[in-house]
Amino acid sequence: MATIQKLSANRRKELGTTACRRLRRSGLVPGNVYGHGQEPVAISFDGELIRPVVTSGAHVVNLELDGESQTALIRDVQWDTFSTYVRHLDLVRVDANERVRLSVTVQLKGTAIGTMAGGIVEQPLHALHIECPAIQIPDFISVKVGHLEIGQSVHVRELTDVPEGVAILDSPDALIVHIVKPGIVEEPSAEAVPGPAEPELIKREKKTEDEDA
Repeated sequence: MATIQKLSANRRKELGTTACRRLRRSGLVPGNVYGHGQEPVAISFDGELIRPVVTSGAHVVNLELDGESQTALIRDVQWDTFSTYVRHLDLVRVDANERVRLSVTVQLKGTAIGTMAGGIVEQPLHALHIECPAIQIPDFISVKVGHLEIGQSVHVRELTDVPEGVAILDSPDALIVHIVKPGIVEEPSAEAVPGPAEPELIKREKKTEDEDA
């Protein structure tokens, strides 16, 4: 399920590009938290503490702000050119049972029987679009492949390990993985390889633009 971590933040007193540059030089990361009918708040995080939270794959955090804790979804992460450190982080407040939409990784489990006969595992679909409660976001969706022989496959409709409360939004006919004969390597279609996706609230409020976003 979702990895929920604690993340402390402080309000930003100064806004704008220049102020953000000063924050980064001092080791802080500027950001915003918004949503749930409340005013957006400009905040900052400790740069050394925020990177492990983001790289851990966490989708939801318990945000500590002004002495209070609130559940928030990681909405947008901006990295530097070399993806070494986080430059900006936006969070959106969510209710514990609020449903969200996002993409999660597909993880293959087992060794396909077909590979013993020289077959090759081809995986056109590496991520699935899902809808689920914010605090029940799975770290990945498991797909068992141990039983697959050459010529056999697994489609979305055949998934058996979908966590409770999670709805798959991809087409039931979408091909996730199949075992092909040696020398037959199919190029994945453009539709089968989704680009980076961010968690999306089903009824998310329109974000108020910040000067430094």
